[in-house]
Amino acid sequence: MTRRERAQAPGDAPGAHYAPAKRSLGQNFLVDPNIAAKIVARLGITAADTVIEIGPGRGALSAHILAAGPRAYLALEKDRELAARLPTAHPGAHPALVDALRMDWSRLDRLPGVKLIGNLPYNIASPLLWDICAGSLLFGRGVFMVQHEVALRLCAPPGGRQYGALTAWTSAFAKLEYCFKVPPTVFRPQPKVDSAVVAITPRPAGERPEEPRALSLLLKRLFSLRRKQLAGILKPFWTDGLPEACEALGIQGRDRPEVLSPGQLGALAKLLKTRLPS
Repeated sequence: MTRRERAQAPGDAPGAHYAPAKRSLGQNFLVDPNIAAKIVARLGITAADTVIEIGPGRGALSAHILAAGPRAYLALEKDRELAARLPTAHPGAHPALVDALRMDWSRLDRLPGVKLIGNLPYNIASPLLWDICAGSLLFGRGVFMVQHEVALRLCAPPGGRQYGALTAWTSAFAKLEYCFKVPPTVFRPQPKVDSAVVAITPRPAGERPEEPRALSLLLKRLFSLRRKQLAGILKPFWTDGLPEACEALGIQGRDRPEVLSPGQLGALAKLLKTRLPS
């Protein structure tokens, strides 16, 4: 197979020839139209929706998004060549040359109900979803393909090995649903691990953490020492009524971080907001 033949994946538009995938951008292009249709269907697009796709790549999801008939379809793409090609292959798509990791996601609240979708590069999925869940209150729904291991972490209940800072943070701001697993064979080039699709729905303002900055600091502190007990991790603060306040929340000093629910962690962050070093 020639370099030119390798650059045209089975899911690409006829006659489309692209540069090879860039490892530096974590590019693995989805080439199975059935999987693409299944992902887009999870978003529940209506004629009133604005859809923003993060990392459209070669447009595997684009035709299905446009076929659903949204009011507008915007695409955030870091790769200059792919951004330039997208509207030619998929008229109706409006690309913007943007690094999603540098986005201010609170700007989404200017478009209440906007829906997000994306096949996220493995190397940015966790920090990107961390920012999106906390940054925007009013987006309607998000559907994302991520590394299978990350999907399990995002949707893990408290008490298990997969439950960690990412789980507790995103779950404090949004409801997460594991949708389905995706094998490596539907990508070009093929990754070495499985992927999975997760759906995200933001929580109402009244259910979100009151002290997000304190919660972020607390999670990083607790889960960097996750095998230790809370009283040990928080020893500098385990005075002045804190043990009693924790007990009222159902938290014991002998508990390990992974057994605390997102709600308990949010309440603990509120108790510690003036004590945690930045």
